Amino acid sequence: MHNLKELNIWKKAIELTTEVYRITSKFPNEEKFGLISQLRRASVSIASNIAEGAGRNSDKEFIQFLGIANGSSFEVQTQIIIAYRLKFIDKENSNLIIDKINEIQKMNRGLQNKLRQ
Repeated sequence: MHNLKELNIWKKAIELTTEVYRITSKFPNEEKFGLISQLRRASVSIASNIAEGAGRNSDKEFIQFLGIANGSSFEVQTQIIIAYRLKFIDKENSNLIIDKINEIQKMNRGLQNKLRQ
C-alpha cells in the first residue's frame, strides 16, 4: 500500500477536481444533468481511482487503477474542449484545466513506469 497523502499526483487530481467544480458552477443551468455532471464525475474519478489504486495490495493493481484514472483524464480533457467550443468557458480557464490535466497525465505515466521497475 502507498501513503495516499504523500502522492503528488493525488494532490494534483484533487486540485483539478476543485477547479472543475469552480468552473462548471458557471455553466448554463440546462447543463446540470449534461456536461456539468459528466465533467464533475470524470474529474472525481481521476482522484478516486488514484486513491483506490494506492490502497490496493500490489503495484500491479495500482497500475491498473492509474490506467483508469488516465482514461478519466482524457475524458475531462475532451469535455473541456467541448465546453470551450460551446463558449461555456473562456480560453484562459480552458488552458488552465488542460495544463493541469497534462501535468497529471505526465505524472501518471511516470508513476506507472516507476511501479513497473
